[in-house]
Amino acid sequence: MGRRASIAAFAALAGVLGLASAPAGAVSVPRVQRLAQVMTPHGVRARPDGHAPVLEVVAPRRAITSERTILPVLARERGRQGVMWLKVLLPGRPNGHTGWIRQPGTVGATTRWAIVIHLAARRVDVFKSGRRAETFLAVVGKPSTPTPQGRFFVEEWLRITPGHPGGPFALALSARSNVFQEFEGGPARSRCTASIESAGRPAPPNRTAASASTVPR
Repeated sequence: MGRRASIAAFAALAGVLGLASAPAGAVSVPRVQRLAQVMTPHGVRARPDGHAPVLEVVAPRRAITSERTILPVLARERGRQGVMWLKVLLPGRPNGHTGWIRQPGTVGATTRWAIVIHLAARRVDVFKSGRRAETFLAVVGKPSTPTPQGRFFVEEWLRITPGHPGGPFALALSARSNVFQEFEGGPARSRCTASIESAGRPAPPNRTAASASTVPR
């Protein structure tokens, strides 16, 4: 990855998630993050039990790009009916919410990439295998539309028209705004837009950084 790069986190349009301030060095980045590629519609439940009510449904494709839905896996557990369940991080409101989906109908994957956005320092750190691989400058939200804080993930990525600010890619995160209900005609999202030289290879969808954290410092 080339050194000349800039990232604009115009993840700005949101209310704070309500995390306590993290002291310097407190952000933990895993070496490997397990993922679930969602192949069929999945009902989300509050516990790993097929008799629990469905709280929401996760579609197998994302709304903007129609790319495969890929969710970070936080835990696995076998339910009463013998079915393996996955606890996953979910997109949308409330920010950072989780739920359980059945493992059947998903395909496992992993990523070694993660992003940490330091709001006060206006800095983005990109990690690979738990080690910082690159650092970029960031643009963060103003006080009336602050950048959300918490653990999110890259839902999908978009190629931006050459010459437009923030190109050539936009990473649409799972966070949503509590200030705006829509942005540019769609559900308001916390976004990172990046201009990165990456050895000539575009990053694969939803794998560039399966997790993205914003912290106050």
